[in-house]
Amino acid sequence: MNEKAINEIMEGVIKNVIEQLSDKAPHISVYEGTSETIPVELSARHVHLSEKDALELFGGPLTPKRELSQPGQFLCEERVRLIGPKGVMDNVAVLGPARSSSQVEISKTEARTLGVDAPVRQSGDIAGTPGIILASQTGIVGLEEGVIVASRHIHMSSTDAAKFGVVDNEKVSVRLESERPVILEEVIVRVNDDFKLAMHIDPDEGNSAGWNKSVKGKLVSKSNGAGNGLLSH
Repeated sequence: MNEKAINEIMEGVIKNVIEQLSDKAPHISVYEGTSETIPVELSARHVHLSEKDALELFGGPLTPKRELSQPGQFLCEERVRLIGPKGVMDNVAVLGPARSSSQVEISKTEARTLGVDAPVRQSGDIAGTPGIILASQTGIVGLEEGVIVASRHIHMSSTDAAKFGVVDNEKVSVRLESERPVILEEVIVRVNDDFKLAMHIDPDEGNSAGWNKSVKGKLVSKSNGAGNGLLSH
């Protein structure tokens, strides 16, 4: 076989591979909306408790310590220990108010330390997730499910959503304007008029980008269509 024939075959193979990859890739459109930025906050490991589990662990309702950036949310005086199959984490923050079901939010790195195969989920979507043991100085609770790695997401009001040209549960790509700039894909937009504009990422994502409190995010593209996530925050 001569060199020309070999080149023609190779060109055909490469063309087919490119076409197959293009068909499988999600359709992303270039973002042409506002150039305004979004505050980026680091969401460290924490626990949300049901009233029943709070009573079991602490003998009473949760005690607010200080308000968080999202209206109605607060850090509690109470802390818990996470006990997994392979490791333990002490002094883990509890966030209020109480929820209908308890939930633990950790990073992938922390999941490996604990020995828990935590999936990436939206807050509140805990069906079929791993369980863990929660302990305090006065009580212990075994969760059959509820451990997740929270999906990266943006809280915004309907006014913010209109300004950025997005809708509830839409997935966007955001460039973190940091010391080590990075583009994060599959960022879920969560719209509620009780929300204050902020993007939440976990410590793994923050460390990879050199995050600090001054870091802002900028929408660079968005998908066509919306996701099917929950609206818990």
